[in-house]
Amino acid sequence: MNLLLDTNRYRDFCEGEPAAVERLRTADTVCLAFVTLAELRAGFLAGSSGSKNERTLAQFLHRPRVRILWPDEQTTHHYARIFLQLRRQGSPIPTSDIWIAALAVQHELVLYSRDSHFDRLPQLVRA
Repeated sequence: MNLLLDTNRYRDFCEGEPAAVERLRTADTVCLAFVTLAELRAGFLAGSSGSKNERTLAQFLHRPRVRILWPDEQTTHHYARIFLQLRRQGSPIPTSDIWIAALAVQHELVLYSRDSHFDRLPQLVRA
């Protein structure tokens, strides 16, 4: 299984939450969206263990099965369709999460997140 890891599940993994550890251990590929990386680093800067957290993240990112996803022109089309879908449904979600959803759809990844607002997007495969 190829996963797209959301910020909350990365934290679960780092905290040793058994289900998250197992899910990542058995994944073929673990991807992080650029916005997830930005959210993590913003949290590191705001917290008291920023240097330690940054080192842990660097080790995680250097694993052979881990990669960062960046948007391209095709991503913007997925973003626009998801944005319009949510608008028509009257159920907006945070902008950063629209990017995450767009990347998951574009790359046919299983989204691993605790955020229930992703349930508003039936085209997402969830773990």
